[in-house]
This record gives sequence, structure tokens and C-alpha cells, in this order.
Amino acid sequence: MQIGFFVNDLEREYENYATTVLAHMAASRGHRVCYITPSDFALNPDDTLSVHGRFLPERKFKDRKAFFEALRDPKVTKVERMDVTALDVLMLRNDPSIDFQTPWAMEAGILFGREAVKRGVIVLNDPDSLGRAINKLYFQSFPPEARAETLITRHASDIKAFAKDHGNNIILKPLQGSGGSGVFKLDPENASNLNQMIEAISRDGYIIAQAYVPAAKKGDIRLFMMNGRPLEIDGKYAALRRVQAKDDIRSNIHAGGKAEKVEIGKVELAVAEIIRPKLLADGMFLIGIDIVGDKILEVNVFSPGNLHSCSNLAGVDFSVPILESIERKVLIQDEYAGAFDNRHLAIL
Repeated sequence: MQIGFFVNDLEREYENYATTVLAHMAASRGHRVCYITPSDFALNPDDTLSVHGRFLPERKFKDRKAFFEALRDPKVTKVERMDVTALDVLMLRNDPSIDFQTPWAMEAGILFGREAVKRGVIVLNDPDSLGRAINKLYFQSFPPEARAETLITRHASDIKAFAKDHGNNIILKPLQGSGGSGVFKLDPENASNLNQMIEAISRDGYIIAQAYVPAAKKGDIRLFMMNGRPLEIDGKYAALRRVQAKDDIRSNIHAGGKAEKVEIGKVELAVAEIIRPKLLADGMFLIGIDIVGDKILEVNVFSPGNLHSCSNLAGVDFSVPILESIERKVLIQDEYAGAFDNRHLAIL
């Protein structure tokens, strides 16, 4: 199998990123791996689609560190121009929100992912659905009982009324963005700063105002879901609790949050079950959901992180069932000779 990993750029990849974990596991299982960035596609005059992929050598690596060092070394990797149909699978693992300064790059994976699908490549997650999920508005498509009460607006008066209705206990964040960037917590003690919060976020567009869930004081739970169900191995779930750093409301790991082991129980599984039909309908193969209490706060469908930490805490390697599932999809496509469209194949 040849598998391409689409990322923002190699400079922003790290050894313990989920993409690196998956790519290393793919190489360890004997697959040919390449990395693709937004500038690496070419739609040719004859309507064929080419990619300039950075391929890693087909050999066993001592460990993931050695794999990553090879990836970052231009003397070791080889850039090849090839027809996209040479790829069996293209995994879209970029974060569009961090390419806001280069708007042309934000939707490159989605646009060319759709073209790859037309030419018979399995694209994960389904690019059509990713196109609808490029900002946090996608979150509103899930049943209300599974999500915190939310307002999306650019009008300060709307936000002030919402804040008043919730006793000035709300979360404010940008509609577009990731990693905890631009997130504010309003409470009765800092309510006088609401105008400044609104002004800071609205510079970048629409504002999400979300009812504060008291359970957030204990941090949130990142849970991976694969093929519409919680990812698990022998009852151990790909999950962790992200506890916010002192004096910081954000629990994102790279924003200073701390990862802790967590037990997934009936409440979390019930939330996962509520959102499962939507994930299946949209061809969302691998996603991460952030849960507080019995609510989801966010659904990360592009590049959910912390897979490495989940594996370490659980004592199992969650990249194995992910690669096994991808291999199975390639086999199904071959056995059924293209009978399934990409959206259905993505979650089989």
C-alpha cells in the first residue's frame, strides 16, 4: 500500500504528533509512505492529477525518532512526481486554521482531495464533509442534548444578553481557530472586561459564546473515535483527561495543559453514541471529541492530536487498529471494484 499524509508543512510536524505516529506505523507495516503539502498538487492539461510527494526510504526504522529524523532530512527523503492514482490512501491531516495567512493553502487538501476521490483514491476523512466542517459551525450539526448551549454572532449586544442569561459564566472563542487560540472565560469577577474580549475575538470574524459547563474545572476528556465508535483495544480507550494549567482555562496540551489517565464510562459512551450517526453519514474515519460532563465542547475532524499520549497512558498502541482499518478499506475497495463511494468506504 502507498499512503500519503497531507500536512500543513514539514516544519510544523513533530516526532510525537499523531501524524508521525501513524506514518511511522504505516512504514513499520511495510507500506510506502510519503508526505504532501498544500503546494504539492498539479492538475495537468490532460486532466490527470499529480502530486510531488516526499517519500521516506523503504526500510525498517529503529524507532519513531529515527523515522522522524529521516523525514526532516532532505538527503534521506526523495521527492517524486507521480500520478495521484499511485496512492492507495490519502490522509488529510492538516489544520486549515493555521494557514489563515495563506488563504490559498487552507482548502487545498479538501479541493484536491475531492479530485483524488474522483480518480479512485481513498481519502480520509471524506473531503466533501471536511469542506463543511472547516470551521466550528460544524459542531452545531450535532444533537443539542450532546453539546453545550452555544451562540454564534458578531454582535456585542447578542453576546451580552447571552452572558446575562448565563450569570456571566460563559466561554468566548473564535469560530475559526484551533489549539485554544483566542479563548476567554467570562465570569462575574471579570465581567467588566467583556467588551475587550469581544473586540479581541471579533477582529478575526465570528464569535462563539458557549455556556460554561462547571465540570470543565476538572479538565476535558479527549476521546478518539474511529469508524463512528470509540477507539479501543481490549477495553482500553484512546482517551485522556486534559487538565488546564494554573491560571489558564485552556486544557490543550500544547497550551500548557497536562495529560492524565481517564476512565471512559457510561456518560462518555452515551455522548459518543449520540454523535455516531452524524460521523458515519459524513464519512469521518478518525476524529477526536472533547467532552466535559455529558457534553461535547468540540469535534476535531482534521488533525486530532494526543494519540501518542493516549497510547502511553493506556499501555497499548492505538495506531495499530487505525492502520489495520485503513488496510481493510483498501482491500474492500479492491474486492468490490469501486462499488462503494468514498464517504461510505471511509467508515467501513
